[in-house]
Amino acid sequence: MVSRHDVRLKVWNELKKVAYPDSRFHFDFSEFIADFEGSEKATSRLIDLDIYKNSQVVFVTPDNCLETLRSQVIEDKKVLLTTTYGIRRGFVELLPEQVPNGLGKYAVMLDVIEKIGRLISLQEIKEKYIVDLLVTGGSAVTLEGLRVGKGHGFFDIEWATMFTLGVVNTDTPVVDLVHDCQIVDEDFKPEPYDTVCDYIVTPSKVVHVESPQKPTGGILWDKLNPEMLQDISILEELKNFD
Repeated sequence: MVSRHDVRLKVWNELKKVAYPDSRFHFDFSEFIADFEGSEKATSRLIDLDIYKNSQVVFVTPDNCLETLRSQVIEDKKVLLTTTYGIRRGFVELLPEQVPNGLGKYAVMLDVIEKIGRLISLQEIKEKYIVDLLVTGGSAVTLEGLRVGKGHGFFDIEWATMFTLGVVNTDTPVVDLVHDCQIVDEDFKPEPYDTVCDYIVTPSKVVHVESPQKPTGGILWDKLNPEMLQDISILEELKNFD
């Protein structure tokens, strides 16, 4: 059975042909989820879906390939929730009314979003919101919706956090927006914390995954890297909700 590490390396080699380098990390895909040629086409496919049109509160990961989508969320007058890089400072709330007209693309940049939006506590998220849709990028994904990230497990932590808060459930749609070269035909074992996607959206197509199994156990504390407890501030706050 192929390892996730091998899958990442295989996809990253192909991704270099279509990816845009990061200003800080160049092509080190272990540190960031890259934007790529055709990401705007993929975004157009996503916003045409009813799961997007019918949403009011959208969680979008802070991935490079999702910058256009984050801007579109604000343009469409929806509430945007995201996290800081590596979840180090937790979640960020950005409301459409906070963003001056025409500056949506600027406002959702990772170096700017905290200046226009604000950090929001888990308690506030629990009290204010039900999340209608979650969108993430990734390194690779199977046609069964099993995604492989950078290897840090950030999206699985984000899902587990929101599930523990009660603002998402197993029926909340999850979308993985990737390049076509990131879809793999590999067989690897799902882990208990894997957040399987309902939809895979690429520049050329939309794949609807039937009956994806999402985790319901919250944070699996015994499997968490101890360094994450130090680096991710919200994990201490989350313990109060477990």
